[in-house]
Amino acid sequence: MFNALVLEQHEKQTLAKITSLDDDLLPDGNVTVDVDFSSLNYKDGLAITGKGKIVRQFPMVPGIDFAGTVADSQHPDYQRGDKVVLTGWGVGESYWGGMAEKARVNGDWLVPLPEGLTAQQAMMVGTAGFTAMLCVQALVDGGVKPEDGPVLVTGASGGVGSVAVTLLHALGYRVSAVTGRLETNQAWLKQLGADDVLPRESFSAPGRPLDKQQWAGAIDTVGSQMLANVLSQIQYGGTVAACGLAGGFDLPATVMPFILRNVRLQGVDSVSCPKAQRQAAWQSLTKLLPASYFEQACHTIALAQTPAYADKIIGGEIKGRVVIDIANQGE
Repeated sequence: MFNALVLEQHEKQTLAKITSLDDDLLPDGNVTVDVDFSSLNYKDGLAITGKGKIVRQFPMVPGIDFAGTVADSQHPDYQRGDKVVLTGWGVGESYWGGMAEKARVNGDWLVPLPEGLTAQQAMMVGTAGFTAMLCVQALVDGGVKPEDGPVLVTGASGGVGSVAVTLLHALGYRVSAVTGRLETNQAWLKQLGADDVLPRESFSAPGRPLDKQQWAGAIDTVGSQMLANVLSQIQYGGTVAACGLAGGFDLPATVMPFILRNVRLQGVDSVSCPKAQRQAAWQSLTKLLPASYFEQACHTIALAQTPAYADKIIGGEIKGRVVIDIANQGE
């Protein structure tokens, strides 16, 4: 038997409850993992609250990422006792996820826990940090250099944004962070490495198709009107890495930044990212993230607290990363 946070749906309402389950109920897979830590991402918040069409079938164990120890394996790359990390692949959406004491998955979805990171630290990074690293790499691949000018990060107080600020600062970029809670988050974002902190309202209203060139590049976690405004302000030859749609999936923009300023819009997907790219991103994260990140940008909760924190993350009340200690069931 193992304990898990289980989502059920009754009369179109999603209900979350910690439930004791038999091991035989675990889904098909060739690797079984004893989960040590998971984390709470925005997508998890949508799934747990039912405010987004994330879960494909019920009952569902949420948790789009986890870190733990292999308990049983029929996969050639893993054996009992190996430390592993999982992010993406539809886990927590179409397949049972990490908010449980045990998970059974396809071993091809796993990567070894990077040397130098604990399981808890891996979830302090998690899907959000992994996605942030892919976004930073997209800017580097797009030719954006520190000497080219400041880089903008939208949704900077969220999981992806806060890690992106930290990584860009570590690489020597000047970082301008956008947040919806300026008074609350300004000092904290500057501790992470932001040089300037800007209010979300500056980018929320419809703007001009081409605005003043301000940013060498940008990482956008919001989408919709904010992304359109960001694109209009990118310098000639700049790159924008887009990975989120918290503000909407539309893009009320024109082709003018792309044609007249040679701007590149690079989509970033972390769900189906190839294994070699995953491992490279994790290695970069291990090297670049300072010890202070784990102290400043993260806090840990018990599994029982997860539904309440899911409401908070959807309401924009959470800053940084939320790690779930699976062994701490709470009350």
